Amino acid sequence: MKIEPLASGEFSAPLAVITGGWSKERDRSLLSGNTVAEALTRIGIAHRVFDLADDPHTLMTGLKESELALLAIAGRGAEDGRLQGLLETSGVRYTGSGVFASAVGMNKTAAKELVSAQGVITPAGTPVLPGQDPQEQAEAIADGFGLPVIVKPVSEGGSVGLALARTAAELADALRAAAGAAMVEEYIEGQSVSVGVLEKPDGELHVLPPLETATADGIYSAAAKHQADLTAYHCPARVSQTVRQELGDAARRAHRALHCRGYSRHDFVISDADLPVWLEVNTLPGLSRTGNLARMAQADGISYEQLLAHIVRTARADRRAQF
Repeated sequence: MKIEPLASGEFSAPLAVITGGWSKERDRSLLSGNTVAEALTRIGIAHRVFDLADDPHTLMTGLKESELALLAIAGRGAEDGRLQGLLETSGVRYTGSGVFASAVGMNKTAAKELVSAQGVITPAGTPVLPGQDPQEQAEAIADGFGLPVIVKPVSEGGSVGLALARTAAELADALRAAAGAAMVEEYIEGQSVSVGVLEKPDGELHVLPPLETATADGIYSAAAKHQADLTAYHCPARVSQTVRQELGDAARRAHRALHCRGYSRHDFVISDADLPVWLEVNTLPGLSRTGNLARMAQADGISYEQLLAHIVRTARADRRAQF
């Protein structure tokens, strides 16, 4: 995929890098924001950095003086469509997916329904509503799905709150610990693989080499994502060419089903039967140089600066004609 580097002459005003925020992924967001800002400085692109958690007046004033908003942020309030809606109503162009894809993508149960409707395999599961007896829920789920199962919040990113329950007692404990609406899915033992998708200006989707994330316990948890010594990365993933093609096809289908724009990252597990199973989407993947998206791009011959150039140019679209 050919990506022209950014040039200062492309912009008539500074870029606004939005980072930080108040979600449980604030630290990851700040890492992305700092990395993006350093790269823009090195390239010579004028920019200002804004923390979403800071004074709203300062943010809105700065946005009015900016060319576009570069979203180097993740989690609730930023990746779930709320920030995108604010920017659209304010007439500010921004990078990545729009309100619809952001909101639906953040809601794992809704995203699964749309993606599975396009023929993509997803794990069996059930939503779990708060306010019910955890022990009774655990016993019912164990009878219906069997054990082990995965428990995770419906609307959190970065594997926040993810837990593996091997017994009914562990499942009950995980349900008690869940904050808000949660979901339970069948546990599929296999390779954890992530697939990045870059959308070209003409709408063609370019799939990056899949990235395998191998952990000792087989769970790509929040801790594994933040502690480098807990995870081994393999890019391209150690899968057959057939599976790699199936991963690419599934990622494209998911990207389109959710109406993602510009770029997206999709998480899969490869079952023992070499079957790719789609787990969830990340509409605002982390933008550190060692992040999963950057690793996949590098394996495809795309430098971090080229990846950043692609992401910045996703803000050129007219949102009024899109979801």
